Amino acid sequence: MRALIVEDDARIAEDLTRALSSSGFRVEHVADGEAAWFQGGTQAYDLIVLDLGLPKLDGLSVLKRWRAEGVTSPVLILTA
Repeated sequence: MRALIVEDDARIAEDLTRALSSSGFRVEHVADGEAAWFQGGTQAYDLIVLDLGLPKLDGLSVLKRWRAEGVTSPVLILTA
């Protein structure tokens, strides 16, 4: 199973990557909204962990774009 972590805080991203990897996920990570929009829109994921406070494009805008484009991957939203 594939997971995408969208998080600009490196420490949080590392912790999430470690946890999901130990649960059997193949994890990819991006750190800004534009990269997330591209990655999530061009690759299939079984799970996306999405931070709302991202550089370049906020997480809610990324999610709205994905849904408008037909991306149906389950999304878990993180926020401070």
